[in-house]
Amino acid sequence: MTERLSASVEATGLIRKAEGEGDFGAVLRKGDPERGSLLIVIRSRGAYVSCLQRSLSMDGRYSWRSVGPDSGEMEEKVSQFLARQAGFDPDLWLIELDIAHPERFIAETTSAG
Repeated sequence: MTERLSASVEATGLIRKAEGEGDFGAVLRKGDPERGSLLIVIRSRGAYVSCLQRSLSMDGRYSWRSVGPDSGEMEEKVSQFLARQAGFDPDLWLIELDIAHPERFIAETTSAG
């Protein structure tokens, strides 16, 4: 199994990466600082685009996958999804990124391994 960064360090890194590119990032909910799972809410100009969640694969590696409502869904549906996820996992970190080029970010994040 490969080592991973703590959840708090990875959350901070995601926000700094977004802000370094002139975008916005914020922690919506803090989970366990060491072992918490991460869910990124991706927006562009305030409009919901997608959610990405870090998952452990069968080979012991972490990767990001798309989860949740489709792009363009009503905000109520997105809020309900996030509330359900937080209810299932008390250690969950919710990170919101409002980025200018969400498609590029999603492609880069989900293909990284």
